[in-house]
Amino acid sequence: MPRRNRPPKRIPPPDVKYGNLHVAMFINRMMRGGKKSVATRIMYDALDSIGERTKKDPVEVFEMAIRNVAPAVEVKPKRVGGSTYQVPIDVTQERGITLAMRWLIQFARERSGRSMAEKLTNELTDAYNGQGSAIRRKDDTHRMAEANRAFAHFR
Repeated sequence: MPRRNRPPKRIPPPDVKYGNLHVAMFINRMMRGGKKSVATRIMYDALDSIGERTKKDPVEVFEMAIRNVAPAVEVKPKRVGGSTYQVPIDVTQERGITLAMRWLIQFARERSGRSMAEKLTNELTDAYNGQGSAIRRKDDTHRMAEANRAFAHFR
């Protein structure tokens, strides 16, 4: 990474079906081995089944699930005087969304189910309802930051 100036942030074009930037970002993160058409089909199948289940706009459910999973604080290790402290740091909105997407994909892959679309549907609906493994990860992150609040002055 350059020391002097940061390269501009690349923003992917919005997805074809819904015109949503977060859906496009999610598809790109879910993609394996450059198989974007496979990832797109899985995502659209999951969103279609979310729409059938909840009887609501699937993109709104997806956005709400990401908002529910995104953490507000996280801990970063900081070395001070020979010992390492877990220092709580506020998370930017961009990083919160990135972490939320990463966790949703990770825990959807770990679920038991027939297809990835089905697993993703279940994980997103659980996150929308405030349940599931991704929500548990967010709560653990917040709990760890709260426990190490005494080291916040090392920021």
